[in-house]
Amino acid sequence: MATTTMLPAAGPNWVRRFVPWIRANLFNSVGNSIITVVVGGLVLWLVSALVKWGIIDAVWVAPNMRACQAEGTGACWAFVAEKWRFILFGRFPYDSQWRPALVTVLLFVLTGASFVPKLWRRETAYAWLAAILVSAILMYGGVLGLDYVPSDLWSGLPLTLILSLLSMILGFPLAVLLALGRRSNLPIIKIFCTASIEIMRGVPLITVLFMASLMLPLFLPPGFTVDKQLRALIAITLFLAAYQAEDVRAGLMALPKGQFEAADALGLSYWRKTKSIVLPQAITIVIPPLVGNLIGNFKNTSLVSIISLLDLMQTTQVALIDPNWRGLTSEAYLFLGVIYFAACFAMSRYSQWLERRLNKGKRR
Repeated sequence: MATTTMLPAAGPNWVRRFVPWIRANLFNSVGNSIITVVVGGLVLWLVSALVKWGIIDAVWVAPNMRACQAEGTGACWAFVAEKWRFILFGRFPYDSQWRPALVTVLLFVLTGASFVPKLWRRETAYAWLAAILVSAILMYGGVLGLDYVPSDLWSGLPLTLILSLLSMILGFPLAVLLALGRRSNLPIIKIFCTASIEIMRGVPLITVLFMASLMLPLFLPPGFTVDKQLRALIAITLFLAAYQAEDVRAGLMALPKGQFEAADALGLSYWRKTKSIVLPQAITIVIPPLVGNLIGNFKNTSLVSIISLLDLMQTTQVALIDPNWRGLTSEAYLFLGVIYFAACFAMSRYSQWLERRLNKGKRR
């Protein structure tokens, strides 16, 4: 009896997986095939045009904007090469810009380390406290031979990172307390937490920033002042905490009642039950909206420009005022968009990975 030998399919594994997927999803009918070809042609045309404008015909070195306006030239990246230090560090003294650069690297490294599950330990919290102290010393100076730099000169990327990261770190614990307080059986605590959440959620962030910058000093004793950056940080933290509190409350309400009853049956105290059983499950459920608020908060820090703080967005706009480079908005905002996209995309991808990791074994 003759035997038939099955030959392995030719080509790499990714080809054997990818080709059937294309046939099943993109060319499974005449209509879908036409749409695929048209959309693919448009994408190819757009990508080729961007590559030609942004790389092939781009001007990388030029003394001013006029040198970039010759016929047939593309993007004027000479503007970014000339202004990148001001865009990133703003009015911080030029000779001392290594200090905010070091703070930026420190915050990025510590944030990346905090994403690693093996480092979710108490030592990481201590590392954050040490990093905040070191960042304050580097930014302010006045000690260890560093020149003093007033906070009014803090600007650019370091200011954006400080406002966004610290508001995230401080806002989440406050959000958890507000969410728990809103579900409390104590009327005073419940009313206070509910009112705090609804007031913050009922007004725009611009209003909160204006109140923190202009109205708060009116209620302070004469001669007592609060740093403008600190006021902005408090305003953004309270605003973020109100939105995240509702996300956490939604996670608490989504838990089956049996989880609470089982914890009570074990004789656990309220705080032990909340810490060990309730919160871990509730937060796992609402990871997507929580990260969505964090991404929005990172971008919302650009609103501090209305209270005269030069964040990353505002330093870019100031750089465009230079008569030698006026009008290069496409290059400036594309450079700015890459920075924002990289940070937001990293948070989005990490949240998806974290959700899959925490929900492992629960999906059907």
